[in-house]
Amino acid sequence: MNDGELSADRRPLADRPEPANKLAEDERQQILIVCNEGEFADLPPSQIVPRLADDGIYLASESTFYRVLKENNQLTHRGKDKPKGTLKKPTSHKATGPNQVWSWDITYCPTTVIGQHYYLYMIEDIFSRKIVGWEVHECESGEHAANLLERTVWSEKCVGQSVVLHSDNGSPMKSLTMLAKMQELGVAGSRSRPRVSNDNPYSESLFRTVKYCRRWPSEGFKSLEEVRQWTMEFVRWYNTEHRHSRINFVTPEQKHEGQDTALLKQRDEVYKLAQLNKPERWSKETRNWSPVTEVELNPENEKQAA
Repeated sequence: MNDGELSADRRPLADRPEPANKLAEDERQQILIVCNEGEFADLPPSQIVPRLADDGIYLASESTFYRVLKENNQLTHRGKDKPKGTLKKPTSHKATGPNQVWSWDITYCPTTVIGQHYYLYMIEDIFSRKIVGWEVHECESGEHAANLLERTVWSEKCVGQSVVLHSDNGSPMKSLTMLAKMQELGVAGSRSRPRVSNDNPYSESLFRTVKYCRRWPSEGFKSLEEVRQWTMEFVRWYNTEHRHSRINFVTPEQKHEGQDTALLKQRDEVYKLAQLNKPERWSKETRNWSPVTEVELNPENEKQAA
């Protein structure tokens, strides 16, 4: 209002200086170029940023990557599955190192013949997320499970070390053959609660990764040899190349062998140097690249005892 008269809204014409820490146009373009390279084209920023840090490269924060992609209509979910949330529950087993708590399960592998399946057995270390043992068979069997467990315990050199093996309540898990083998090897058993589908979250998450892998043949496998070959290649990729979000984006192999501490320290140094070079772009501390030191499992024990 001017001298009692209404005037036009001048806010759209107000002079608004650009933030001092705003990305330059060439920096924004560099982010887009990197995100669209073949190596990163199907990965989210949460996977791209740690990989760049491993190569000694810092372009911007993870949130900046997301913002630049969103502003250029490139922020889409890069995968076949839908984005998922997380659900935290009370736990009863804690792992502070490898070969303390394992989780295992069996899943179907479809064939090209409708109604016919192969069965994928997998044992995962919940601390490192490494697949420590796997086999594929034409049927579910306590004998197959016992043989896999024995081979895995010997390969991990943990006979008699009281490894906790968690599973659901399937027939192979409860078979006398499997229970006898666990006792023989000094492995302690842990079970999901009856009729609770999400008490074995580590194996469920692993099988989700298996079946939503872009290499997964949606038309089914042609033979037992083919599914075994596919699984062998998947396990190699998962253990040695896949940066797992729950262990601060290091590979399961690196975590299992204790190499993550030095690697994450190197990432932290890359970020500290980037902050030192352009402190105006950092309103808080650098990203937390601390190693994950403790992992928990959530079966029935504590909840029922409460």
